Amino acid sequence: MAAAAALAMLNGAAGAADTCAVPASYIASDNELARVTKDVKEKHRLDITVVGAGSSTLPGPDGANFAYPARLQVALQQLLPNAQIKVVTHVQSRQTTAAMAGRLKKIIADDQPALVIWQAGTFDAVSGIEPDQFSTSLEGGVDAIVASGADFDLVNMQFSPHTESLLNVSAYADAMRWVAQERGGLLFDRLSIMRYWSDQGTFNLYAATRNSDMARRVHDCIGRALASQIADAAHLTP
Repeated sequence: MAAAAALAMLNGAAGAADTCAVPASYIASDNELARVTKDVKEKHRLDITVVGAGSSTLPGPDGANFAYPARLQVALQQLLPNAQIKVVTHVQSRQTTAAMAGRLKKIIADDQPALVIWQAGTFDAVSGIEPDQFSTSLEGGVDAIVASGADFDLVNMQFSPHTESLLNVSAYADAMRWVAQERGGLLFDRLSIMRYWSDQGTFNLYAATRNSDMARRVHDCIGRALASQIADAAHLTP
């Protein structure tokens, strides 16, 4: 598959010692990114807006440079060398999906992106927001994205072996998958991808959560997998 080829190319660029391959089925989608395709082919540029909470960034003065939005920009530039790639982030910790949805219209109007990547679900689960209420808020935000003419890619929660038994996020993950499918967008299943990396021994996610080096490598791998998914859904892979 094209997605597998693109990710293999990115993994090769990173070096064999830092491989973080993802099975193609984890990032494949029946939906397409038509606006992304149009802007890259006609304008030779791709403007992306990332909206999310705390897990979309990393701590420290240079944390933003190593977080997955920045690594996504680097990875996409490698895949699409003839296009100008710009990724803008709007990250606010401890924010519910309803609150994020309320900000989306202004963010989209200001940024004018071809693609909105929306990371959601974690704080809703922690806060005890009912899955149905979460789904309604998510639908409202996605409808605003679609109405603007932009494509969207939903990013679900991180996998953590420490909290998996304490926090049931499956209903929220299912809601995100359903909304993405019904509204014609993508779902980046970060939860399953990180669980796969943990099971394969790619990353020891049982290690101390303050391992900044590992966190940076995880974010880099997420950025590369996202780039592969986007390029494949937009039919822009080599």
